[in-house]
Amino acid sequence: MNTGIKSMTGFGRGEYSDADIRICVEMKAVNHRYLDLGIKMPRRLNMLEGAVRNAIREHAQRGKIDVYITYENLSGNDTQLTYNKTLAQEYVKYIDDMAVDFSLENDLRSSVRLASFPGVFNLAEVAEDDDVMNEHLLAALKAACVSFDRSRLEEGARLKADLLAKLSDLRGYVAEIEERVPDIITEYKQNLTDKVKELLGDVQIDEARLVTEVTIFADKVAVDEEIVRLKAHIEAMENELGLSQSVGSKLDFIAQEMNREANTTLSKSSDLKLSNTAIEVKTLIEKIREQVQNIE
Repeated sequence: MNTGIKSMTGFGRGEYSDADIRICVEMKAVNHRYLDLGIKMPRRLNMLEGAVRNAIREHAQRGKIDVYITYENLSGNDTQLTYNKTLAQEYVKYIDDMAVDFSLENDLRSSVRLASFPGVFNLAEVAEDDDVMNEHLLAALKAACVSFDRSRLEEGARLKADLLAKLSDLRGYVAEIEERVPDIITEYKQNLTDKVKELLGDVQIDEARLVTEVTIFADKVAVDEEIVRLKAHIEAMENELGLSQSVGSKLDFIAQEMNREANTTLSKSSDLKLSNTAIEVKTLIEKIREQVQNIE
């Protein structure tokens, strides 16, 4: 069986046919938080719906999946005509009685007229062997699921490549923020020194007070913890994308945590360049989260 990241969107089709019957199964899926199966099938196959649901659950854990099943009898012997002789006799008896009771002319002379009375002739479906029908239906369903999985794996591979590229870009922006923060502190210290000198002239600067002010500022703009966690989240998402299982829910959670760290980083920024980079980080994380919504 093929493995890899699967998209929640996909389409599959499978068919079983022989000299007597043709069964076609079509499946299409869109994003959904949980597994939601909608199955439309002929009444004569209703007893197999449970088996169909169980088979699909082996291939999908999330998504809104619509399944359309059609059945066609090619042999022409799927219905049987039955004659209710007892009922026909009852009709004749009561018509004769009515003719006597009301002095009517009994004009029931045609067997064709009698045959048109309700229930004299009935057209009934010929019962199929449940085990044989189940085998044939599951054969068509298996082919549809294989096709369905293939389409979702192909889309999943494209989603994975796109997400890895975005994560690489995100790592670059995080590195820019990490490099910028020390420069901001250095620039703040220099600007503060210049302003004090401008105000005090030749008066000696209180270095201890200057250090205190710079330390307070550095603490306000420090994003070391946020940077560490963002890096960890990027690595965690890359690791999850390397797995061959349903990881969409976990990826969505990681994206939410990324966004939390990006918001904190932006709120601490007092520098235009750092703010612009943090906004780029938030925008990219939102794009990542949108893509993650498509993964099973």
